Amino acid sequence: MNEERVAHCALAEYPDGSVRVVPLDAAGRRAGGEQAAPGAAEAVRARPWVTRWVWRSTASVYPAVLAAGGRVERCHDVEAAEALLLAYEGAWGRPRSLAAALARLTRQPEPADPPPAAPTDQPSLFDASPAPLPGDADPLAALLAVYAAQRERIALTERPDRMRLLLAAESAGTLVAAELRVAGLPWRADIHRRLLDELLGERYPGGAEPRRLAELSEEISAAFGGARVRPDLPAEVVRAFGRAGVRVESTRAWELRRIDHPAVAPLLEYKRLYRIWTAHGWSWLRTWVRDGRFRTEYVVGGTMSGRWTTHGGGALQIPRVVRRAVVADPGWRLVVADAAQLEPRVLAAISGDRGLMAVAASPDDLYTRLARQGFSGEREAAKLSLLGAMYGQTSGDGLRHLADLRRRFPLAVACVDEAALAGERGELVRTWLGRTCPVEDEDGTARSGAAARARGRFTRNFVVQGSAAEWALLMLAALRGSLRELRAELVFFQHDEVLVHCPEEEVAAVTAAITAASSAAARLAFGDTPVVFPFTTAAVETYAEAK
Repeated sequence: MNEERVAHCALAEYPDGSVRVVPLDAAGRRAGGEQAAPGAAEAVRARPWVTRWVWRSTASVYPAVLAAGGRVERCHDVEAAEALLLAYEGAWGRPRSLAAALARLTRQPEPADPPPAAPTDQPSLFDASPAPLPGDADPLAALLAVYAAQRERIALTERPDRMRLLLAAESAGTLVAAELRVAGLPWRADIHRRLLDELLGERYPGGAEPRRLAELSEEISAAFGGARVRPDLPAEVVRAFGRAGVRVESTRAWELRRIDHPAVAPLLEYKRLYRIWTAHGWSWLRTWVRDGRFRTEYVVGGTMSGRWTTHGGGALQIPRVVRRAVVADPGWRLVVADAAQLEPRVLAAISGDRGLMAVAASPDDLYTRLARQGFSGEREAAKLSLLGAMYGQTSGDGLRHLADLRRRFPLAVACVDEAALAGERGELVRTWLGRTCPVEDEDGTARSGAAARARGRFTRNFVVQGSAAEWALLMLAALRGSLRELRAELVFFQHDEVLVHCPEEEVAAVTAAITAASSAAARLAFGDTPVVFPFTTAAVETYAEAK
């Protein structure tokens, strides 16, 4: 077979840093002879016609490709797929590595997964060293064996078409995550430093609190009668309130705001500034920002629902005031796109509820449209009611309107109710494409009482939040493809928000690409649904300007 006509190839890493590549046919079988290359970057560069790569881990292979200026269209990340398939089969949490997967195939003891590499401010070329293969197996043979077994396992799932799409989306997410790290979020260190000086005041030597925090600490102690109270120690603050005759359970902001005491205002301000100092202060700036970019390690599917997390840098918790340092390059803009009412729209699509789908068939504000059908026309009441149904609210206004919600949208409410009941019974609960929430007990038995109800509340929202995460993966994959023809670069993603950094003249094209990616993701995930998934977009110079 002419290798130039083979669109798929498998790539295996060897201990000496070299790789071996073999072409695959449409069924995932060998379609030619093996070829060696000094590394992944050289292998990919030599085969520009390959549209899909099968490899152990994107985190292990792709950074070297990107560092050499390469890029791949699609991949199958064997270890990411293994994690999803294990969860589907009720074995969530078992080792996901290629070595462990091969050990299960050959009935040998499973090696534990290696710990993740420590986060750094520099792009990593490789993830943690992989676990050694059992019996010194050949890496390429191991990769092909595990990949073939995964294809067989996919065919045994209840909806193989959906599972294939889920694995493809998760693998696409690993490519996006690696590219996001290389691109980095534009960050003005000079603006960040001025901001810290403005908010926190002078720094003192020895790691002591900056001036503004020290002043607030003195103000708090004075409010409690002058005795020294350390506001960074919650237990000490609770005791201080107790001595003042005020009973509090914690120092959470919502609880403090209910108290009439002179220490509350400086305490709330101290907490706000302390978080900035410890999470995004001078030390953070020195560690994470280089050459005008903030780079973090995205963890695809880092939560049980499939939402991403980050490994270092706190990228998903950037305070609004700190976002003033996220500034587009001269002549460029940040296109900030936020999916509007994503989870309710996903609920409409996965439940097939005609009434809710009709409400979600317009890009207009979903809660306003919902309020026109009841709830005395009150948008906030409609919002609380629908969110209460998805999150299992057991009191308040949301519960009061739940009966009306059940009457108007029976299939939508039944969708989350059934997920909650299955969770309470200790059953496996799946998203639309098949991501699986495991049972909590190792022996698979259902929990009872409060523990069972807590799990039910989790699985109630899991089916919606997890399905929304799947839509987001598909949207990212489509947007990534569209941006390839532009100078624009995807630089940030969290849950239902994306940031694209682009030349000012490309703003219109990027905005159109985001809209098109949303529609494409909806079609792929949910088929011929009337539900639309609009984005609120803003082209701004600084991230803080976006709502």
